[in-house]
Amino acid sequence: MSKFKHAFVITGSIGSGKSTVLNLLKLHGFSVIDADLIAHEQLQIYAEQVAAKFGDEILINGALDRKKLGNIVFNDKEKLAWLENLLHPRIKAEILSRAQILEAKKQPFFVDIPLYFERASYEKFTQVALVYAPKNLLVERVMRRNSLTRDEALRRVELQIDIEKKREMVKFVIDNSRNLANLEHETTEFIKKLKGKYDSIKV
Repeated sequence: MSKFKHAFVITGSIGSGKSTVLNLLKLHGFSVIDADLIAHEQLQIYAEQVAAKFGDEILINGALDRKKLGNIVFNDKEKLAWLENLLHPRIKAEILSRAQILEAKKQPFFVDIPLYFERASYEKFTQVALVYAPKNLLVERVMRRNSLTRDEALRRVELQIDIEKKREMVKFVIDNSRNLANLEHETTEFIKKLKGKYDSIKV
C-alpha cells in the first residue's frame, strides 16, 4: 500500500480540542476518519475480554463504562499497555481500510490519530496538522472534562509526548489556546492553506 497523498492527519494531545476541529471540518464538507469513534466500536467488540481483565464492575448493561476503565488504566502503565496492545492494531487496521477507500476519491480527507507521534507506525500518512494548546491549558481542560484532580489530569497529559515538541514536528498548526470563535478562524485559515493544492476546496 502506497502513501496516502490526499490524507491529512489531525493530531494533538489530550485536551487539545481535536474532536472540535474534526467537527468543524465535517461542517466544511470534508470526509473524516474519527479514531475515537473507531476506538469506541472496538472497545464494545472486546468488552467481555476487557471486563475479564479488569473486572465486571466496568460493565453497565453489557457496555463498558469508559470513565471507570480510564481510572484503572491511567493509573497503571502495565494495564494501559495491555489495553493499547489489544486495541491499537485493530484501530489501525480499520483506519487504513477506511483511508484506502477515501484515497481513491482523490479528494482531501482528514484522519484523527491522537497518538500519531507516540506510536510512530502511521508512516503512510505524511501530512500532519497539530491542534495546539499549551500544557497548563491542556491540564485545566482535562480536569474539567473528566472531573479529575490537577495531579490526575497532569498524569494523563504527561503520558503523551510534550505538546511543544509535537509543535516542532509538524507543518500545520491549528491554535486552540483561546475560544471557539478563534478556533473556527484557525480552522478556516488551515483550510485556506490547502486551497492551492485542491481547487475543489471551498472556504
